[in-house]
Amino acid sequence: MKILVKDGRARRGEFETIHGTVQTPAFQNVATAAAIKGGLSANDLVHNNCQVMLCNTYHLHIRPGDELIKRAGGLHRFTGWKGPILTDSGGFQVFSLAKLNNIKEEGVTFASHVDGRRIFMGPEESMQIQSNLGSTIAMAFDECVKNPAPYRYAQEAAERTIRWLERCKAEMARLNAKPDTINPKQLLFGINQGCCYEDIRIDHMKRIAAMDLDGYAIGGLAVGEPKEEMYRIINEVEPYMPVDKIRYLMGVGTPGNILTSVLLGVDLFDCVMPSRNARHGHVFTWDGILNLNNAKYAEDLEPIDRRCTCEACQMHSRAYIRHLLKAGEMLGMRLAVIHNLHFYNELMAHIRQAIEEGRYQSFYEEYVNKLDARI
Repeated sequence: MKILVKDGRARRGEFETIHGTVQTPAFQNVATAAAIKGGLSANDLVHNNCQVMLCNTYHLHIRPGDELIKRAGGLHRFTGWKGPILTDSGGFQVFSLAKLNNIKEEGVTFASHVDGRRIFMGPEESMQIQSNLGSTIAMAFDECVKNPAPYRYAQEAAERTIRWLERCKAEMARLNAKPDTINPKQLLFGINQGCCYEDIRIDHMKRIAAMDLDGYAIGGLAVGEPKEEMYRIINEVEPYMPVDKIRYLMGVGTPGNILTSVLLGVDLFDCVMPSRNARHGHVFTWDGILNLNNAKYAEDLEPIDRRCTCEACQMHSRAYIRHLLKAGEMLGMRLAVIHNLHFYNELMAHIRQAIEEGRYQSFYEEYVNKLDARI
């Protein structure tokens, strides 16, 4: 991670990978099952200034199967996306979606949410799946804990996450040395855990920072706790994150969340919100959030946002997209998703520019509340 400019704690940098250089701060566009929900292709991502695609280990292991994707040449050839791909370890989905059976030191045994078949996943299995997928960045397998959690359990889970991280690192080194590995330059990010207990978080961050990984994530936040709690934990942990490594806040979030987290020193984000909200008619603009389902937009011939250069805004009106959504036409969801992803990537470009020009504080103050407000 090369830091180009700092404005307070906000960082403008470049993160080099084998699949291209990411300009940070950056937003990862979530393609859980190797596609952005809403009918977008890899080509659409290019046209909307996306930098990184995020896919999920758990979902792709369940279907179509990571071994099939390896035979297809890895996720890049399978999807047609040529830029960096980050694969989430599957840890969050194992704990949130699947019916758990048993958590042991070896890993987790659970039932698939698709067909109920028994599956075991531990650090080694997660790394093997992600190696088969050939992603640019693999996330370490961690134990996700519901927030809030009892102090003792949060501490035990954080300790287990460190032991699992050591196993992930060793297994990735083994896999990257194999002659048939799709991406022998695959990077590994560790995940900071500890719920909302700052002493556990800080100790955990210090210990994983000493492992000299390729990047570091803050996990286990944005899971229902007040946003002030999330910001408090980021503020406490950030001083202990390596300065020369990329910092990733997992599962975040709203434009206001991103603006505040950049202010606190975070570089990388991901969230299903832009695509999920769009599919339900909720679109982001520079004036706030519109609900296109509202009757007042039925005859509104204005674009979603006059300042937006996306395909939806350049060619179509609020009334037309609302009609498509009401009629259940797939194009309505597609156009709304295109707009929201374009908006998020434009927001990140404006954030980077504001940091470069030393005016991030004023940019933050202008937009932090406005962008999250419903019109």
